[in-house]
Amino acid sequence: MLDTLDRALIHALQVDGRAPFARVAAALDVSTQTITRRHQRLTAEAGLRVVGLTHHHAAQRWVTRITAAPSTARDLAESLARRTDTSWVKLTSGGTEIIAFVHATTSLLLDDIPKTTSITAVSAHLVLNVHLGGPTAWSGRVNSLTPQQIRALTPEQSDPDDVRDTDAPLLHALARNGRTPLGELASATGHSPATVAKRLRALRSSDALYFDVEIDARLLGADTQALLWISTAPKDQERTAKALARHGELAFVAATTGPTNLVAQALCTDPADLHRYLTRSLAAVDGITALETSPVLRTLKAAGPVSPDRGASPTRPAARRSRTAARPGRA
Repeated sequence: MLDTLDRALIHALQVDGRAPFARVAAALDVSTQTITRRHQRLTAEAGLRVVGLTHHHAAQRWVTRITAAPSTARDLAESLARRTDTSWVKLTSGGTEIIAFVHATTSLLLDDIPKTTSITAVSAHLVLNVHLGGPTAWSGRVNSLTPQQIRALTPEQSDPDDVRDTDAPLLHALARNGRTPLGELASATGHSPATVAKRLRALRSSDALYFDVEIDARLLGADTQALLWISTAPKDQERTAKALARHGELAFVAATTGPTNLVAQALCTDPADLHRYLTRSLAAVDGITALETSPVLRTLKAAGPVSPDRGASPTRPAARRSRTAARPGRA
């Protein structure tokens, strides 16, 4: 588990993923050296990464469910994680089902999935509206700072602008590392650091670009994760989704097409906690007519591209996580 300062640093990076460590240190009332060391340790031992993302693009998003034989499901999931048009690739349901978000443009949705007889079922659900997720982080990750600290870390606004075709190199670099220095971003884009800084401010001010923090949710106490496939009557869908978006156990809620018309991700401390959530909080929401629960065994890819040094998983082995937990008092 993480200590208070670790959690505060994660919250600070969620507020401004590119905040200089000196500004983070001032807001948290610690030294810059302490914040630097904490960031280095969390990056090395807990898989911490800031990624720059944009939701202003022409591509449609689909939630795909692929059922495969246990002997090939993991290899197929890792293949999907390496693709540039996927995010949030997960193994669920005992390791026989793969869930992946696919960002499709003009090509057929699942053109490049390896043709294999081990795949027994495929379904795709178009994401119609996101009620929780994206720029809105899971509440379990953003509950450490005071309102005053959040204001001190919130980046300044400038004249907003939408994504342009020429922004592609900049967005590609930020998707791999949202804290890439301006000099490296300038080299990647062919522009001066001042021009890149101005472009960053404009994209962020228009909400075309936002920064997310990737870290193993188990380190934040979420040892049990599940995807919830929820059915509602059409007249109840919007109201039900908004009610679910207020639940602290959920990190994602979206309306989709398909036999179930809402999908949500639950993050709970253990199976008993998930059971309590399903039978109490979720059961109290009006409008739900059916529910399917898919326990998540492993997340192979989060929001950003898979880093070459991470293989196909953004998480770290349990041995390294326990090392982080064993020394919470150290800077």
